[in-house]
Amino acid sequence: MECNLCPRKCNVLRDKLKGFCKMPLLPKVARAALHLWEEPIISGDKGSGTVFFSGCSLRCIYCQNYEVSRGNTGKEITVSRLAEIFKELEEQGAHNINLVSPTHYVHAIIEALKIYRPKIPIVYNSSGYESTQTLKLLEDYVDIYLIDFKYTDSAKAKEYSLAPDYPEVVKSAISECYRQKSECVVKDGIMQKGVIVRHLVLPQNTKTAIEVFDWVRENTQGAYFSLMSQYLPFGEALNHKVLGRKITRREYEKVVDYICKFDFPNVFIQERESSSEKFIPLFDLRGV
Repeated sequence: MECNLCPRKCNVLRDKLKGFCKMPLLPKVARAALHLWEEPIISGDKGSGTVFFSGCSLRCIYCQNYEVSRGNTGKEITVSRLAEIFKELEEQGAHNINLVSPTHYVHAIIEALKIYRPKIPIVYNSSGYESTQTLKLLEDYVDIYLIDFKYTDSAKAKEYSLAPDYPEVVKSAISECYRQKSECVVKDGIMQKGVIVRHLVLPQNTKTAIEVFDWVRENTQGAYFSLMSQYLPFGEALNHKVLGRKITRREYEKVVDYICKFDFPNVFIQERESSSEKFIPLFDLRGV
């Protein structure tokens, strides 16, 4: 089967050739472990059962998970092993199974969930660069969409992530996620169903952050909005004229002040202290 899971539509046989994501057909995983640094309703006090997949459909020049998204870190596993990992994380007390950068492995994920479906929610943790056709395949398997909205400007999307169509793609993707999970369900402080839209504030991008929030507020009123301050320059961004620094307190507070003007009930605002390498997990094949 030719792979057209993401908007790149490479149309290649990934058991023989590699597409834009550079990944094989079988899932490649860099880490599977409890993770405490997601939003509170995802991590809780026990942790989210995160499965970090290797590869990505974007080429973000600032990616903090560079060794996984664009490097070759990870171990290729079988679908049955992936199902076992879901069960092991559940047995460790995870509040949910958190699939990080899962797009190019959707078929394998569905097959693994057919082998073993945990009794805890399934979280689809995505860059937002998603095909609506692929998201439709997940409707009966995913409980929570944890999805990025990175850019409203095509030029920045092209320069920063090699995806000039990102703004239009992400709006369609979030709309589909919200169609599926418009009802938000939280039980004992842990999300069971719903949508969380994330936005990472980049240097000199307060206008984008405000535009993203406005779109979420106007189009997905029942979703959560998560504003993130954790940007750190990595990889190609280290020497970039704009992205080569952290965001300033003034930049972040400008966005926070704007959000606080509105009576939007479900908002997470990350503390600026989150901009630290200590919150980046080790991709050491733990749990794989």
